[in-house]
Amino acid sequence: MNIRGKVAIVTGGTGGLGWRICRKLAANGMKIVLVYLNSKEKAEEYVAELKKNGTDAFALQADVTTEAGIATMTDATLSRFDSIDALVLDAAFNQYVKFEDLAGLTPSLWHKIIDYNLTAPFLAMRHLGAKMKHHGGGRIVTISSNAGLSPSGSSIAYSVSKSGLIHLTRCMAVALAPTVLVNGVAPGIMDGTRMTEKLAPEYAETVRRSTLIKKASERDDVADAVRLFIETDSATGQNLVIDGGKIFH
Repeated sequence: MNIRGKVAIVTGGTGGLGWRICRKLAANGMKIVLVYLNSKEKAEEYVAELKKNGTDAFALQADVTTEAGIATMTDATLSRFDSIDALVLDAAFNQYVKFEDLAGLTPSLWHKIIDYNLTAPFLAMRHLGAKMKHHGGGRIVTISSNAGLSPSGSSIAYSVSKSGLIHLTRCMAVALAPTVLVNGVAPGIMDGTRMTEKLAPEYAETVRRSTLIKKASERDDVADAVRLFIETDSATGQNLVIDGGKIFH
């Protein structure tokens, strides 16, 4: 797909990775809907930067964990633009709980992580996938984690939610074929993100040292993979790991 002039919705757009994705897609000519939950000032600052560089963009507050919020996101985008060509699901939630601390992983925290990282993407893909089909097709890119491919990560719930998201990506590729292509990127630890900031520092450093390249993954590399999956005309149901050589998938 030639992405120049096409419309991309990016959830979690004010995060360390979400912003890099917005900037990468904008640099390649896409119109950007930067979706945020709480960081209004940062969202407006980022959109102002995109507009300064010639991108047609706007910031949108929406709770993407609810069907009402997803409908708001969809309607606002279609009222501004005439289509939704790409959806990047970067919004996520984590909280560090050691795997051994089962008491610390309370039922309420379990449900919050699963709802945010797995149920919410399903609801968004279910709703917007139908809209994309109606408009002739589109691209959906999920952001999971290498924690979904091994028993690791900030908590058991986080690992399970990302494992589910990886398989959900495959399942939605089947459900939305042939006109909507669904792929995912599974990053390793990345510096400058809310996910990493919530980790215990000693745990984060151990993870960095455990990669073949002995450092965190680059956010711009992940953003470039997102761009690739939006441009593709032939890949669907795939999950690309970018983690510096930790999980071999």
